[in-house]
This record gives sequence, C-alpha cells and structure tokens, in this order.
Amino acid sequence: MPDPTDHAFTLSDFDFDLPGELIAQHPAPQRSSSRLLDGRGWPPVDRIFRSLPELLAPGDLMVFNDTRVLKARLFGQKASGGHVELLIERVLREGEVIAHMKVSKKPAPGAVLHFAGGRQQGGFDAQMLARWPDAQGALFHLRLTGAAGESPWELMQRHGHLPLPPYIERHQDGGHDPDEAEDNERYQTIFARQPGAVAAPTAALHFDDGVMARLAARGVEAAQVTLHVGAGTFQPVKTEAIAEHHMHSEWYQVPAATMDAIAACRARGGRVLAIGTTTVRTLESWALTGRAEGDTDIFITPGFGFKVVDLLITNFHLPKSTLMMLVSAFAGHARTMQLYRHAIAARYRFFSYGDAMLLARASA
Repeated sequence: MPDPTDHAFTLSDFDFDLPGELIAQHPAPQRSSSRLLDGRGWPPVDRIFRSLPELLAPGDLMVFNDTRVLKARLFGQKASGGHVELLIERVLREGEVIAHMKVSKKPAPGAVLHFAGGRQQGGFDAQMLARWPDAQGALFHLRLTGAAGESPWELMQRHGHLPLPPYIERHQDGGHDPDEAEDNERYQTIFARQPGAVAAPTAALHFDDGVMARLAARGVEAAQVTLHVGAGTFQPVKTEAIAEHHMHSEWYQVPAATMDAIAACRARGGRVLAIGTTTVRTLESWALTGRAEGDTDIFITPGFGFKVVDLLITNFHLPKSTLMMLVSAFAGHARTMQLYRHAIAARYRFFSYGDAMLLARASA
C-alpha cells in the first residue's frame, strides 16, 4: 500500500548499512545473467534477469534512455606542470564546454591548460574562460582547441576516459587501466545512440539482443527517450530536510514517436515500463511541464504523483541518495526499505554494475 503522504521524510529515512563487498566492481559475465529481484508482490521473488520477458504481458511498452556515455574524464597539466583533471559536463557552441575541475589551485580566466602534451604536440589546449554559471559557480567554462581543429566530441573520444563512478575502483590518473576494454563495452547500453552523458543509465545495462528478441516475440514494445546523465547524479544530499536539497539539471528529449507509443499503449490497456530512474525523470518531466525537450531538475520524493510510469526496472542505489528517494516515491518507502533489506541478506550486487529489481507503482 502507498505510504501516508503526510509523513515528513528526512534524509535519515533513506539510510541503510551496506557491506562494502556487495558493491559490484565488474559487470556480470553476460549482461542478462545478472540477478533480478521481482518486488511487485510480497514476498519478493529472486530471479535471473533473462527471465524478464515472462514477467511482462503482450502490449506492454518498455521505454529506454538512449544516451551514450562520453569519454569525458581528461587528464592534463597546468602551465606550471601541476596536474589537472576535467570532467566534461556539457558541450556548448564552437568548441566550448562546461566542466568540473580537480586541481590544486583553480586557474584564473585566460589560463591555458594542456592535455595529451598540448596543442603543439598533437594534443589539445583548454583555455579557462570563466566560472559557471557565474563568478561563484562550481563549474568552469572552457574553450578546447585541438591540433587539427577537432570538436570537443572528437577530442574526448581520442584522449578521454570513461568517467566511471567513484565507487568503482580503477586507475584514476589517466594511466594504463587493464579493465578499460571491459568498461568501454559494458558501461554502455546496447541502446546508446545519443552522446552526452557522463554516467550510464545503468538499469539498461542488463539488456542484450537475446532478451530483446524474446520480448519482441512476446509482443512487448519498445521506445526511446534521451536524458544526458550529469555528474550531479552522484551529488550527495547534505540537508536532513530533503526539501532543502537543490536537484541538478539535465537535458532531456521525448520524441514524438515515443509519445505516440505511450498513447497507443494506454489505449490497448498496456503498462508503461520505465527502464531506469533517468527514464522516469524524463517521462514525468514531460508529463509535468508539457515540454518534450529541455532541462529538468525534477526532484521526485515520496508523495509525488506519477502520471506516466506503471512499472520500473532499476538497480540498487546508494544510501541517502536522490535515487533512493525516487524509488521510494514509486514503490512506497516501507516496501523499498524491505526490498533493500532482502537484497542485502540475499547478497545481491549493488550500484552501477550490480543487479536489478522490478517494481510496480505503489498507487497502481
């Protein structure tokens, strides 16, 4: 049953103890060999992800996020020789980008940073233009200039590294990473088409061609949206009163074909299954604002009125995270915390490379 809407949830309501060994450091041997916790009823049922087609009905509609993760982490030097690391958050016009920066002393406007040896040695330079969005902003507005006039997309593809989440332990200094080939393949979904994300929509990592073929044969349809996941997805909530948290902004788009597919699904009595929290945020932003494209900072917490999504597949998220709050809003807080306790006791794997669960909307 839904949670009472008059309960004032605080940050502590979304906390839990997670053994460190349950944080997945590598993907499952095959995408669809990960585990799936079926949490639609009680008690929950432990399954394997490839069993998903049998859990859906002909006429249901799956909606995926088709964003593609950029090689957005770049390692370079200041003119003084000091190390600098960029995480590109968004590409703007004419070679300009917005980025997070790790450096011992923040450079002043006009300073030039050198990557892969710098422009004169076949790499590229990054000129600091300003803080973003204003002089006190936490991000940086930079202009990238390559040796051959490459676009930021080309420079990232040639010189960058996938920005894996901080809880996945890899080399973080730009040096040789023996797991790089695995991550380059498995940290992208098979639906990845639109470049622009700095984190994967991880619930879709479990899908492979075999599962998709069986879903299609069962009469389950598929559609796509785009939400370019930003680094803010890992931003911790620092206020005990969750209403005081300011949600990060991300760009999204809902194609007309997907709107038509949702309308057709409703007309035939099917259910809309969102693959991941980013898809939920996209669809519910569109429903809330009527805008098919733009930036969203929607913050979904218990008490939110869902208008589009009936079912959700999602991975297991960090304690006290905005994603925990979204899942609790969807499935009910008490049910969500029960499912997490079950998952920990049953040794499910957590976070980006971890296992998944299937949920029904609490009010459905």
